[in-house]
Amino acid sequence: MFAWWGRVVVRARWVVLATAGVLVAVGATWGAGVFGELTGGGFDDPSSESSRTVQRVTAELGRQGADVIVLWSSGTASVDDPEFRDPVTSTVAGLRQRAEVAEVTTWYDTPAPAFVAEDRRATYALVKLTGGDEDARSAQFTALRPALDAPGLRTDVGGLVAFQAEATTQSTEDITRAELLSMPVLLVLLVLIFGGLVAAGTPLLVGGLAILGAFVAVRLVNLVTDVSIFAINVITLIGLGMAVDYALFIVSRFREELAAGHGTAEAIRRTILTAGRTVFVSGLTVALAMASLLIFPQPFLRSMGFGGMAAVLIAMLAALTVLPALLVVLGHRVDAVRVPLPWRRGTRGARRALGDEGGAWARIARSVMRRPALYLVGVAVLLAVLATPFARITFGGVDERVLPADAAPRVVSERIAAEFPGGTIAPIEVLVSGAAADAVRPFADRIAALPGVTGVQVTAAKGESTLLSVSYPGEPTGDDARDLVRTLRDLPGPAGAQVLVGGRPAADVDLLDSLGDRLPWMALLMAGATLLLLFLAFGSVVLPVKAVLMNLLSIGASFGVVVWIFQDGHLAGLLGFTSTGFIEPSNLILMLAVLFGLATDYEVFLLSRVREEWDRTGDNSASVATGLQRTGRIITAAALLLIIVVAGFTTGGMAYIKLIGVGMIVAIVVDATLVRALLVPATMRLLGRWNWWAPAPLARLWARYGLRETDDPADPPTTPDTSASASPVPSPPAPPVPPAPAAGTRGGSADASGWFTVADAASTPADAPPEPDVDPEPAVDPEADVDPEAAARRTRQRDNARVAE
Repeated sequence: MFAWWGRVVVRARWVVLATAGVLVAVGATWGAGVFGELTGGGFDDPSSESSRTVQRVTAELGRQGADVIVLWSSGTASVDDPEFRDPVTSTVAGLRQRAEVAEVTTWYDTPAPAFVAEDRRATYALVKLTGGDEDARSAQFTALRPALDAPGLRTDVGGLVAFQAEATTQSTEDITRAELLSMPVLLVLLVLIFGGLVAAGTPLLVGGLAILGAFVAVRLVNLVTDVSIFAINVITLIGLGMAVDYALFIVSRFREELAAGHGTAEAIRRTILTAGRTVFVSGLTVALAMASLLIFPQPFLRSMGFGGMAAVLIAMLAALTVLPALLVVLGHRVDAVRVPLPWRRGTRGARRALGDEGGAWARIARSVMRRPALYLVGVAVLLAVLATPFARITFGGVDERVLPADAAPRVVSERIAAEFPGGTIAPIEVLVSGAAADAVRPFADRIAALPGVTGVQVTAAKGESTLLSVSYPGEPTGDDARDLVRTLRDLPGPAGAQVLVGGRPAADVDLLDSLGDRLPWMALLMAGATLLLLFLAFGSVVLPVKAVLMNLLSIGASFGVVVWIFQDGHLAGLLGFTSTGFIEPSNLILMLAVLFGLATDYEVFLLSRVREEWDRTGDNSASVATGLQRTGRIITAAALLLIIVVAGFTTGGMAYIKLIGVGMIVAIVVDATLVRALLVPATMRLLGRWNWWAPAPLARLWARYGLRETDDPADPPTTPDTSASASPVPSPPAPPVPPAPAAGTRGGSADASGWFTVADAASTPADAPPEPDVDPEPAVDPEADVDPEAAARRTRQRDNARVAE
């Protein structure tokens, strides 16, 4: 399938490139408009009791609560002084004349103590807008914002609508900053890696295409269902990172095939057959991990799932279509505009002489495989220590502190909590339906007598529906507020009445319950998809299970570091965030999906080369050493590039993006070093031939339908140890076939010198004329007879079949 796809791309390269150009134009115009189309918020479960409370209150009593909170303050005047009172009353009078405003409540109209600061130098107004949905109210707020300023006073604007507007603005600024910071660094690193400007520019082109394509995809999804503005950050973060990684592997393998003496069309076919197949498996694995977010009812998580899936799948498709088409056009000119790097000149010949057997990564693998148990235990203990802080994690809801410290919505929330009586702008709401006012009064008295309640007020009443506002000390995201919600829900209501408890603290309780209910299903989906895809890729049931277990180790370490930093407050000053003392659970769910996909990503890249060597030689230890040697520099470079992309986003103002970014960086470092370089060789050495074991029926299934790196006919069984299904002890290995030189290497190493410098630049000069567009497709694959690697593989498969019998 993959070789066929390579031939299709070669033939249709101009059509592919033209289509990509159209996609870029649409993405840069219509797709870029996604910033103004997406919604904010989306952290609540629409079917939860807190959400049903909002719906019932609106239906029975009309929409309650303020959309905008305007805080006016003065350094000298009190709210009683004319120089304070007159500007406020004049501003409020103007607001009441606006078509966007349904209602304004101030201390000057209702002299409630909660509206005035304890030092009497600040007051706030509650503004209700007329818009029927979030988008309408957001547009109204934008138009209304200049009219909220009172002359001579400091004006800060908060509330839900203002928070959503600020989050949208901050997300846009963070993306711009991240791209401005990361793109130049990425280009410099890619030049150092590839040694030329043309090759270095191709991953960035694919990254831009992936981001613009994901914008188009998400805007299309938004036509069907609401998508949160926060998805934009994930699109740019994952789309750029994965696109650069995938392009790196494709371009590296293409240059390797050119260096081995293959023509352009054949090099593309081989590249897609090997690296393309790996990118395909990796892309599907990461996309399915992001798809696990769709099982949650919260629009925030579902939006992240849509955005992540779009970014990864388009990055994968671009790497398998647009990039190969571009490489066909470039041919050997992919190495044009060379950048002289003096430190490479003295090492090329040495690296070629060492080959795959004596390289640094191969030596690391052999060192590990000489003492596999020691390395396995040591690394596992280290990862367990890193994961230890996760055992004391505390969960809390999202609030304005995800914004920068100087953001107006956050300032309003913190000042009201600290300076005003009652200390909260997020009371618990209790709706009593089906009871007269006389019956509700004793119920309100019982609520007032509960521990932790500082006051109960009737905020709305109509017929047999009454809305009570319950105030409490402390923060709405704290444990005391959540405990009070549970107490209120357990409190018997008036006879014959229905009682619903809502408000922000209740929404946090419902969020934790909802996430906990669906988390096992998310884990099952991610693990099941990984097991299936890795089995199809490698024909083993052991390696997929091992991969899932290693993923858990690296994710646990990442979660532990996140708790140590963001919950405990370490490095808060350096990273520029405010520790809340808890972790918002939706962020961890999102991290779990992203990190699980990334952890599998590097596993796939490494095991693909190991499987390739195992099919060629049948030597487990040599396959691991050679696989690590051939992928070591590439994976290290890919990890470094992805870290640069993620680090750019951690400089933004949104705290949850910082949290996800730090978690990703830790996971990438762990996966690219401890797991890939140490744990994988250790476990594969201990497992030996069991690495490739599968029950006989599954082995036959893989032989027929597996995602294989060969066009050769499948001679079942194709894995050396499928015979293990007939016996609890693996069968002895068949007589080894002498390793054939890597196809086209002419006796040398197929690995590139330098990082990925072409091994024999003299044979393919950068300024050589382009080769013919398409190699004629033969009726029968000529490699079937002349490729020594393919012949050795088929011989090995036949020998294994005889052993199994």
